[in-house]
Amino acid sequence: MISMLPMILAIVGLVGLFQSYITQEMFASVFDGNAVHDTLAGTLAGMIAVGQAVVSYILGGELLKQGVSLYAVTAFILAWVTLGVVQLPMEAEVLGLGFTIRRNLLAFISTLLVSVMTVWILELWR
Repeated sequence: MISMLPMILAIVGLVGLFQSYITQEMFASVFDGNAVHDTLAGTLAGMIAVGQAVVSYILGGELLKQGVSLYAVTAFILAWVTLGVVQLPMEAEVLGLGFTIRRNLLAFISTLLVSVMTVWILELWR
């Protein structure tokens, strides 16, 4: 538990910064409630972000509290875990450029599809 303390403090700090500097109007300008637009915007935001998966869950919860659609949050979390623009050079060096491009392209497509399907399935259960 003590080894997780730095990560927990970082998450609390990140969420605090998130709530202080990013206003609800900023979210409304990026995430407009359109399923296609929100899914793409969430995917792009998740691709750029880097960090532990547990951080994406907390940020996703905060995004939902701010009124961001479930399409965007689902795409954000999936892209955070499966895509990584920042890690592309390292991945290409270790696994090869061709593999890296194909893996990220398939992950991008599957992120879009799984995000939409997840929200549709959750809406069916309501």
